[in-house]
Amino acid sequence: MSIRSDVRHLYLQVMDEIKRGIESVKYKEKQKLPSEFQLSRDLGVSRATLREALRMLEEDNIVMRRHGVGTFVKPKPVYSSGIEQLSSVTYMIEQSGKHAGSQLISSQITEPGAEDKEYFELEETGNLIKIERIRTADGEPVVFCIDKLPAELIELENVKKDDSLFKLLEVYTGRSISYAVTNIEPVSYQSRVYEKLGCHPEQPLLLLKQMHYTEEDEPVLYSVNYFRPDFFQFYVLRKRM
Repeated sequence: MSIRSDVRHLYLQVMDEIKRGIESVKYKEKQKLPSEFQLSRDLGVSRATLREALRMLEEDNIVMRRHGVGTFVKPKPVYSSGIEQLSSVTYMIEQSGKHAGSQLISSQITEPGAEDKEYFELEETGNLIKIERIRTADGEPVVFCIDKLPAELIELENVKKDDSLFKLLEVYTGRSISYAVTNIEPVSYQSRVYEKLGCHPEQPLLLLKQMHYTEEDEPVLYSVNYFRPDFFQFYVLRKRM
């Protein structure tokens, strides 16, 4: 099937044709696409044009290319939300229709570092609770979470009992998280995180670092969350000023 009758750039035509194949389930989620030779022949375009289309599709998170293996259709995220909406990981998983679970990796009382003291505005004697967990959706690992909060707020044993730290803070301290300052960062391969989430080394992760505050601007929770992009999708609504 040739697509040369379309007047647009060829790589855009190829992108649309592959997208239609995905939407019609001709190419299924997690399935390997035909070889570059086969696709370029079927579409009647050069392999250079096909590679440009695949590159753009990868940037749009529609496909994932694995060096020396091939190109795969990425599954659509189960949960999608605006990044400006602040919700707990538990809530996001439950909103997707999945059962939210938690696998505790470690929890401990730790002395704050220089950055921690600045984030939490701690005095010299203040310690932190640090908890590492894998958050699951119907038993499948989807988020690697590292959370820190002032040890004076909650007993360590209580932290182990509750899945949602947002809810835990409300129950044990009467404090509600009102907003968060979030940094979004690219993630390079980290063996420990990828192993816990069962991710392929070439699969990108979405890293959100968030400092959470109460309405009184009190810093109460710092989170480092590695999200699997095949489950979570965040977008931003931008308005022209």
